[in-house]
Amino acid sequence: MNFMRFNSTYPRATIVVVTAALLLSGCQKQNAPSLPTAVVTPSGAAPPVDMSPQVYEATADQLLASRLPLEETSKGWIRLFDGHTLFGWEIAGQANWRIEEGTITVDQGEKGFLCTSVPWQDYELTLEFNADAETNSGVFLRAPLKPENVAIDCYEVNIAPDSNPFPTASIVQRLKVDADKAPVQTEKTWRRMTMRLAGNHLQVSLDDTIVTDYTDELGLEIGRISLQHNSGRVAFRDIRLRPLGLEPLLDAELSQWKRYPNMTGEFTIDDDGALLVDGGKTQLESNESYGDFVLATDYKTAAAQTNSGIFFRCIPGDEMMGYECQVSNEMKDGMPLAPADCGAGGIFRRQDARIIAGNIDDWSSLVLVAHGPHFAAWVNGIQVSDIQDTRAADANPRKGLRLDPGTLMIQGHDATTKAWFRNLAIRETVRLRLSGNTK
Repeated sequence: MNFMRFNSTYPRATIVVVTAALLLSGCQKQNAPSLPTAVVTPSGAAPPVDMSPQVYEATADQLLASRLPLEETSKGWIRLFDGHTLFGWEIAGQANWRIEEGTITVDQGEKGFLCTSVPWQDYELTLEFNADAETNSGVFLRAPLKPENVAIDCYEVNIAPDSNPFPTASIVQRLKVDADKAPVQTEKTWRRMTMRLAGNHLQVSLDDTIVTDYTDELGLEIGRISLQHNSGRVAFRDIRLRPLGLEPLLDAELSQWKRYPNMTGEFTIDDDGALLVDGGKTQLESNESYGDFVLATDYKTAAAQTNSGIFFRCIPGDEMMGYECQVSNEMKDGMPLAPADCGAGGIFRRQDARIIAGNIDDWSSLVLVAHGPHFAAWVNGIQVSDIQDTRAADANPRKGLRLDPGTLMIQGHDATTKAWFRNLAIRETVRLRLSGNTK
C-alpha cells in the first residue's frame, strides 16, 4: 500500500493518505498524540474506550472512487467526508469519533463535536445518518468550535427521539419540527437529511420532505459545520455540500478582468463561453479584490504537463504576487498520490495536493476556500488540500501571511500552457473575529 502524510513532507516513492484528527482547545491546535498503545486491565475488566485521534489510510483507488460526477461538481457539489479519512475535520472534545465501514461513527465519550476545518456561510448540505432509539445528536450550522448557547450562536438541527422537546430535524431552542409533515422516526436505519441555509433562511428536509422552515430575525454570518456527540450512537455518511450565492466572473468581453497585452500569452472566450489560456507567460487580473471567499470553476488542460493556476490575494498590478492554487494534473510515474508539480488544488509552495483527482484531457471541477490564514480546495468533489499559513505577516504572500484582500489572477505559465476555465464564480464571505473559540 502506498502512503501520503497529512502534511506535504512525505516520501514520494511510497505514499500514504493519513489523516489524524486534532484535539482542540479553544482555537489552538495541539500536537497530535502518538498512536494508541496496548492497555493492560485487570482480569475480566473492560478496557477503557480509546479516545485518542485515529490514523486512517486510503489508497488512490479508494479516494478516486469517491469522486463525484461532473454533472454534480459543475454545480458546486463537494464531499466533506471522503469515506476513508478525516481529512478536513477537527475534533473538539474527548469522544471516540472513528471511521467504520465508510461511516463516521461515535458512541462514547464526553459531549463534543467533529467540525469542518473551514467555516461555511450559505450552502446546501446533505447527509445520511443512522441513530439508536435514544440517541441525542445533531448537525450544527454556522457554529463556533464550542457553541455555548444554541439559541444565539449557531443553528442546531437535532437528531433525537420523538420524546425530545426538539425531535429530529427541529432547530433546537428555535423551532420544533412540524409533526404532521415529519416522517415516522425509525431507529438504526439510514435516513437522508438535507439543510439549505441562505442568509437568514434555513430549511430542513427529512427523506426528501421539507419539515422545518425557519427564518432568523437576527441571523448568523459564518461558522463551521459540526457533527455532535451528546449521548448514544450515531453514524454519518455521504456528507456533501454545495456553496450558494456565487457570482459569475466570466463574460464574452472579460469585462471583470484586466489584460496585460505586453505579456506573451493570450486569453480568449471560445464559442462555448469558456476562457482559453493559450501559450506564453501571462496573467489575467480581476478588477475587484477579494479577501475571504469561496470560488468554484471547471478546468481542463490540454496535456498532463500543462501548468496554469489561480492566484489570489495578489498585490494588485504586480506580476502574480499572490497565493497560487495550482492547476496541474501531472503526476510522477503514473501515481496519483505523487503530484509532479504541487497538483491541482494544492497551494503552491505551501502544501501539495494529497492526490491528483483531476481528469486528463477532460473537464474537472475545482472549489477553493480562503478564510483568514486557512485555505482548502476540492477537485472533482474530493478535498485535496487543507492548510493554515502560520508565517509572519507580509504584504507579499510569497514571503509571508497576507490577510488583506487582493486581486485574482489566472496564470499562463509558459509557451506550452493551454488550459480552459468555465463556470468561474466567486462569493466573498465574512471573516470570523479571532477570539474565543473561533478561527
